[in-house]
Amino acid sequence: MPKRQNVRRKDNRIPVQVYLGRIDGKRKYKTVYGKTQKEANEKALEIKLQIKKGIDVTAEQDTFGQWAERFKRKKHSDDVSDGQYQNYVSSVDILNAKIKNVQINKISAQDLQDIIDDFAENNPHTGRPSAKRTLKFILSTAKQILQLAVRNRVIDYNAAQDVDIPANACQGHRRALTDTEQQWIVDTPHRAQRGAMIMMYAGLRRGEIIPLQWTDIDLKEKTIQVNKAVAVKSGKLQVKPFTKTEAGMRVVDIPQQLVNFLKSEKKKAFSGTAINPLVCPSANGGMMSDTAWRRMWDSYLHDLNWKYGHHIDNKGKPAKSKHNCNGILMEIPHFTAHWLRHTFATLLYMAGVDVLTAKEQLGHADIKTTLAIYTHLDKQFKRKSMRKLDDYLRKNSTCKSYASQENSKSQA
Repeated sequence: MPKRQNVRRKDNRIPVQVYLGRIDGKRKYKTVYGKTQKEANEKALEIKLQIKKGIDVTAEQDTFGQWAERFKRKKHSDDVSDGQYQNYVSSVDILNAKIKNVQINKISAQDLQDIIDDFAENNPHTGRPSAKRTLKFILSTAKQILQLAVRNRVIDYNAAQDVDIPANACQGHRRALTDTEQQWIVDTPHRAQRGAMIMMYAGLRRGEIIPLQWTDIDLKEKTIQVNKAVAVKSGKLQVKPFTKTEAGMRVVDIPQQLVNFLKSEKKKAFSGTAINPLVCPSANGGMMSDTAWRRMWDSYLHDLNWKYGHHIDNKGKPAKSKHNCNGILMEIPHFTAHWLRHTFATLLYMAGVDVLTAKEQLGHADIKTTLAIYTHLDKQFKRKSMRKLDDYLRKNSTCKSYASQENSKSQA
């Protein structure tokens, strides 16, 4: 008996039903369509293969946007800081702008590569190329969203795994402070100076500075014990008896210059009747909130700018007071806490500290992070090192003799 053919629909397509099993006690089918019987049968076979792999074929209409929302809910319930969560939200918004309504099983590596390449060329929020670290975070977010769908058997392939960050992507604007800029920090008293000095000469993160107490600092042994950090959760500060990673729990050896500075600062802090255990308290004596830190840091940069800038307001006129109502143009770099931490890493490199010791001092969880910094600095200072060879060869008598011989030949 010949095999029964499916009836062609009014739209000229041929349907084929695939049995999915019993769901809620009822037989469940999925219908696929083809312009020919062969095409319909091939689609039906593909569905059967997906079922055999354990893929949930009933979720094929799910969009990237739907799984991105599930991802955000998961991250919100995870123990991540508000800042980290907002970074995830921003990355999801960037991805959703292009592929929110695309079925998640239709997303290709090229779709994601196009998003990364476009954002690398121009960040619409800044009008400039995006930094490599920003691109990495966006791609990481895409990977995590698709992996969530993989774990739930909606797709069997994470397309983000085959996406690359452009080799020529911008490295970003974080850098170490110059010798002159470091001296600004040393020479300018301010409420933020304590934190700035500790970040620059001990490499602590902002979240490690805020809860730091005087009892964590041993000026005799020249060490700072990093054993806690703060995180912002639902707008409120939470002190955690541990740092960002297990490697963050560390004892940092500090240079004599920082010891001398902290001795003087501790004497000031302990001179009053009410002794504050916090090394860097807020203006009212409590632990600094995110807003309090930003205000303090803006004030600090404003003072540095007034001291080392040219005092020009936003109308191009000389400003007679740092409280000028027209605002004073920012002429110094708008450096952040991370710039100071990067400065510490650079100082370690310049002092010849080995990479393993630097990893421990910085509290990096993965030595690859420290190696990346050292490798970058190697490239930056390689030319400077080769100049030393040039200087040596110029001073070397044998080379001078060879040079004079060459000059004689050319004159002859």
